[in-house]
Amino acid sequence: MIRLSYLSPKTEVRESKIHGRGLFATADIAKDEIVAVKGGHIVTREVLQREIVPKLGPVEIQIDDDLFIAPVTDEERELSMLYSNHSCDASLGVRGEITFVAMRDIRAGEELTHDWAMTDDEDYSVECKCGAPNCRKILTGKDWRRPELQKRHAGYFSAYLARKIAMLDAGR
Repeated sequence: MIRLSYLSPKTEVRESKIHGRGLFATADIAKDEIVAVKGGHIVTREVLQREIVPKLGPVEIQIDDDLFIAPVTDEERELSMLYSNHSCDASLGVRGEITFVAMRDIRAGEELTHDWAMTDDEDYSVECKCGAPNCRKILTGKDWRRPELQKRHAGYFSAYLARKIAMLDAGR
């Protein structure tokens, strides 16, 4: 079966110190170079919570208030995973809704991570174990609202969250 998600040929999946498996650079990657593109099916929140998460776990990327892109079968799960773990000192950002790009030049051997604040607008709170010097210790699905993260990740939020940030800035 064909992969649902794209991973750059400059990457490989292997064991991660952050969590399980992670995505790593096998060659230098230039700032703004495409590293991964999430594939899958567009599903509603109801379908995600009722049918997908109980069976496959957290496999989605949010693309709007009630829409997500995700695999829907066990077979598709592995074919859609990006293995980009969370880090509070992320190397990847988002272009559009599902394209992950390098936020800076990345050296071969580095784990490729993104900050969930760039993609998530959900109600959750979890302990962070990324180990970054600037680790927030607790992650929430509303971290995108934090001014310091909006400044740090400017230009690298999903288009969905960038619109929400612009509306907040406009006072709506």
